Amino acid sequence: MLQSIRDRSTSWGAKILVGAVVVTMALFGVESLVGLLNSDGEEVATVNGEPITRQQLELQVQRAIRSGQVPPEQERQLRAETLDSLITNQLLTQYAEEGGLHLSDAQIDQLIVTLPEFQDANGRFDSELFKNRLASAGFTPISFRAQLREDMKRRQLQQGLVISEFSLPSEQERLAELQRQARTFRHYALTPADLEAAPDIDDADLQAYYEAHADAYQRPEQVKLAYVVLDKQAMAEDVEVSDEDLRQAWQDEAASADRRVSHIMVSFGDERSREDAVARLEEVKSRLADGEAFADLAADYSDDTSTSDAGGDLGVIGRGFFGEAFEDAAFALDEGQVSDIVETDNGLHLIQVTELDRPPFEEARDRLRQDVALAQVEDAFNDKAQRLIDESFAAEDLASVAEDLGLERRQSDWVSRDDVDGVLSEPGVMRQAFSDDVLEEGFNSEVIELDEDRRMVLRVVEHRDATTLPLDEVRDRVVAAVEAEKTREALEARADEMLASLRGGETLGLDWQRAESLSRQAESGLAQPVIEAAFRLPHPSEGETVYGRANDGQRVVLIGLESVTEGEANAQIESFVARMAQQLRSQAAVNGLLDHLREQAEIERP
Repeated sequence: MLQSIRDRSTSWGAKILVGAVVVTMALFGVESLVGLLNSDGEEVATVNGEPITRQQLELQVQRAIRSGQVPPEQERQLRAETLDSLITNQLLTQYAEEGGLHLSDAQIDQLIVTLPEFQDANGRFDSELFKNRLASAGFTPISFRAQLREDMKRRQLQQGLVISEFSLPSEQERLAELQRQARTFRHYALTPADLEAAPDIDDADLQAYYEAHADAYQRPEQVKLAYVVLDKQAMAEDVEVSDEDLRQAWQDEAASADRRVSHIMVSFGDERSREDAVARLEEVKSRLADGEAFADLAADYSDDTSTSDAGGDLGVIGRGFFGEAFEDAAFALDEGQVSDIVETDNGLHLIQVTELDRPPFEEARDRLRQDVALAQVEDAFNDKAQRLIDESFAAEDLASVAEDLGLERRQSDWVSRDDVDGVLSEPGVMRQAFSDDVLEEGFNSEVIELDEDRRMVLRVVEHRDATTLPLDEVRDRVVAAVEAEKTREALEARADEMLASLRGGETLGLDWQRAESLSRQAESGLAQPVIEAAFRLPHPSEGETVYGRANDGQRVVLIGLESVTEGEANAQIESFVARMAQQLRSQAAVNGLLDHLREQAEIERP
């Protein structure tokens, strides 16, 4: 069968590869995926009128968590960063589309089959590898294609900006000179011990600082919430699942599991009639019944010369590759079984399943237990979800709803829109908490669909407006801040006095530390602000020292620059620096565009 495909024109080969990408989508259940990609659902933001939905945000968050890049405890911060990233991507995509950037389906297909991530050791597109790698990353083929199309539009846009930026040869040479420069200097870090006395602080200082920094002592609008969560997985944990049910589920999975198959194909047409082809395969069946090996008979009888020497092996297949008749027969077989004669456009076949692509029963036991239990509570969950909708709408409290449905009524401490964690941090929850019906009218919230398995209803127990915390309540924080500020100012003033003395020729008897011939990229253990200040000082004349100072957080550091040397040329480093400078220029161009787009855009976050 495969040989007859290969015998066609070479253009067919590319079409088959591209077709394999599309066909693989069937393996994921396309119908169940459409809802993930449309624009319906709760909006977490709009960008120039185009929505970003909760589903889009949640998909990106869960992909990051599943990848292991982000620990679950950082999920709230991840959501905020992910939403910012989605907004940025939306802005760039809109700009690219307004500029007429476009990629056809054929271009996307061709790109996918050439990506090394989806190629086997021989550099050929591997549909199994494609499927597995997308699944492990939380993508379906449809969502991956959509994401790839948008990514490529943004890349085209960014590459256009990048190549428009350049630097002159004279600029590159000057940059190289600065990069290989080395400086010798001494440094001394002032501490509070260098002050004659600690700065005085009085109530007037505290009041002035408190008033000047009132925003730092704001308490946002807050609520205390009562809430209930209906959790299908929690319901499933209480279900008893028998070993018989688990084994039945394992067997049921075999009907849809991918499988490794072999075949013996006999073609018919001008040189062989259909009757002769049937007789040839009947002979094969007779020899199989006598105990001969399928692989040996494939070598003797199969007209598919591309697989006959390998025992007729076609590899692991899923539905959507070889046509309905072939697949119906293959997926009706258990491991080791051989089909009856099957007719396709290529000829007649005998099919053997040599391996089912599924884990052993014991390895799959925990997953099967979860799947069976979830299936068993599906109706009960849906019934409770409907009762939750009905009862929470009519009830004047949440306690009675929790009692009727057997749910735990939980209560939060004070939380604000942006300072929550756990289940309260999930998209849409705080929007409901601060909605007019819940906050102002005191009603139970609408049922919030957290995900496929969880529903939530909340109610405001207490509410307090945003306010500036009184000075007495934040006094310790203000005292610490004023002490730090006044100490730093005193150190800066003392440093300026010492600099004046040093520039006047005094030595001051300081315990200087030295940095010998320090280059910009050398590891020195010095704080970056100190190094940057040392390289900003003007070149000293022969035998002269140029003095300056640097602020490193709460520290003030005196610097005495003694000499500047040009250093030796290093083509590798200079080439790297030139590339980095070009990248910075390019990034600045991209950032400039983004800043402009953000300023012009209408961005709303409910």
